[in-house]
Amino acid sequence: MTEAADTVALPHLTDALPDRDAWEQQMEAATQDSGYFHSVGEAHWAYLADEGSTLLVSFETIEAILARPGQMPLANSLAKPHGWSVLTIIADGETWFRDPAVYGFFDRQVDDAFFEDFNQVLFYGAGMAGYAACAFAVTAPGAQVLALNPRATLEPAQARWDNRDRAARRLNFTARYGYAPDMLEGAGRAVVIHDPTIPAEAMHAALFRAPYITRLSARHMGDQLEAAFAATGLLPTLVNQAMSGELGVEGFSKLWRVRRNYAPYLNAILGKAEAARRIRHAIMICRSVTKRLNSRNFARRLARLTERFGETEV
Repeated sequence: MTEAADTVALPHLTDALPDRDAWEQQMEAATQDSGYFHSVGEAHWAYLADEGSTLLVSFETIEAILARPGQMPLANSLAKPHGWSVLTIIADGETWFRDPAVYGFFDRQVDDAFFEDFNQVLFYGAGMAGYAACAFAVTAPGAQVLALNPRATLEPAQARWDNRDRAARRLNFTARYGYAPDMLEGAGRAVVIHDPTIPAEAMHAALFRAPYITRLSARHMGDQLEAAFAATGLLPTLVNQAMSGELGVEGFSKLWRVRRNYAPYLNAILGKAEAARRIRHAIMICRSVTKRLNSRNFARRLARLTERFGETEV
């Protein structure tokens, strides 16, 4: 498959949205004084808010942006408290940013020495966007990278074991900027956060194995880590520490202790304990959560477990 073939039938999920034109006008107005907003081929846009000498490069879908209050890129809220600049590449659908127009956009940034104008640069993304953050970081040597739930590739010959995102397998992951782990060569430091309890997640993470890559585990949180980190209030701290190159195993371990108060995590570990019929462990979890958080839900589940299995001692 040639690079030109990548442009065929890229999915568009939002053509029918009634506020799409208004959103484009809003984005143009937001960047009128410093930056730009323009299309990149038929399925992507580039949004630049040029505010300072530190740059946050992110990747998102228009669907996610339009669903957010204010309909602005997530990177805006992460960067604004610090006075950072923002460059967000926005995809119209599950394109995986596998589009020669996007390749050309980053080629032009290299030719124009765009990234050299910034003292610090961080490429950030989650899931599909995490893949892109790794894949295009090669264009800014020395940049930091933070990727949540990234895929290394979806090329069937290399990742047939990953049954997620099957529709994306028709895209070309062997063309330029294709294999994400290789594109991290030259990065200042790359941090990959994943859930190793998901086999496909663990296998993708294992492919990111260079000395300049730090792999961090967020067990039992699935493949939607961005939502979890946002809900717990950790996302801004993680991005800030990744920008400065300070995010590591010890620091993340301390930060991620907040999961002990995060209901989805607690429900996940309890559900897995019950599914595995580890009743003593399930009762221990319920007792701990009930005592620490005074949770009525876990108190009810504890009562059901002890009624069914007796006062099992851990």
